Amino acid sequence: MNYENIEFTVEDGVALLRLNRPESLNSFTAAMHGEVRKVLSQAAEDKLVRCVVITGNGRGFCAGQDLNDRAVAPSDTMPDLGDSVENYYNPLIRLITHMDKPVICAVNGVAAGAGANIALACDIVIAGRKASFIESFAKLGLIPDSGGTWILPRLIGMARARGLAMLGPKVSAEQAADWGMIWQVVDDEVLMDTVLALAKQMATQPTRGFAFTKKAFLSSATNSLDEQLEVEKELMRSAGKTYDYKEGVFAFIEKRNPEFRGE
Repeated sequence: MNYENIEFTVEDGVALLRLNRPESLNSFTAAMHGEVRKVLSQAAEDKLVRCVVITGNGRGFCAGQDLNDRAVAPSDTMPDLGDSVENYYNPLIRLITHMDKPVICAVNGVAAGAGANIALACDIVIAGRKASFIESFAKLGLIPDSGGTWILPRLIGMARARGLAMLGPKVSAEQAADWGMIWQVVDDEVLMDTVLALAKQMATQPTRGFAFTKKAFLSSATNSLDEQLEVEKELMRSAGKTYDYKEGVFAFIEKRNPEFRGE
């Protein structure tokens, strides 16, 4: 299908979503939200898709919300930004974090505001060397949304999270990697080759195991140790009943490469 604000393809088990409003640094409008949610929901349900990649076209990944969008622009009647968060950003973050497939983000330039937090909500984040992350909300008198107040402290600690949220400095890709915000930094010219090679490799791995791992980490944020041990027990029970577990064991015993089905 042809989309106005994104590009979307599926190949070799990898769904590739490119935000495609480069003239506005891929900032979000209601229309782009609709297209993004549609294709990510489609990827979540498509059994042929075993890994998802999100990136942006042009010189930036995503500048967050398009402030020219009527839904959020101040006027005589001030907008209800809570509605915008509830209707657009919260569903997107839930879709990414709860998807039963790994989601990789390739950050190709600036990731600001909601754009930064959407990237950080992905399972693996790889950034080009010229990329940067900016929690720009404070400059507008706002708070970090799109899960930012939940994700940032867990990645980099409360002190750094508060500093980023209240001061809004630009964090380089190298600094983000040093702080543990992201997985890896690569040269800009090999960013997509690196990410797509990883995605294609992950698309051949035990997808259900990845899904169980995502669920385990999500629940660990609020569980006690004893509660989390129970979660691990139940998820391990489920993982042990998958085809891929059986295949992995047989492949190990038979000294061959496993052929996982993602089942």
